[in-house]
Amino acid sequence: QVQLVESGGGLVQPGGSLRLSCAASGSASRMYAAGWYRQVPGKQRELVARITRAGSANYADSVEGRFTISRDNAKSTVYLQMNSLKPEDTAVYYCSYTTTSLMNYWGQGTQVTVSS
Repeated sequence: QVQLVESGGGLVQPGGSLRLSCAASGSASRMYAAGWYRQVPGKQRELVARITRAGSANYADSVEGRFTISRDNAKSTVYLQMNSLKPEDTAVYYCSYTTTSLMNYWGQGTQVTVSS
């Protein structure tokens, strides 16, 4: 079993920055790939960014150039650095974590609100 703990959400003004973290723990927490998704009420959850253990990353067009996903394999932790935030980035952000045994886990979600 793997437990995920997300942190780093909050309220920020447009143009500001936030850094989300997702730490995995448990006996089977070796990362295969991880990603960040976001969801607003009434809409489907959408992929924001994804990264593999080797460090290959891909991004949604809407965040390309503003967000950066990274990982620390030794700490089983994935990060999302969000810069130049816009009101439309407001959502609940969820960490998705896939282990090397290809089991997928979801974090509890963290609210990001971009507003003046």
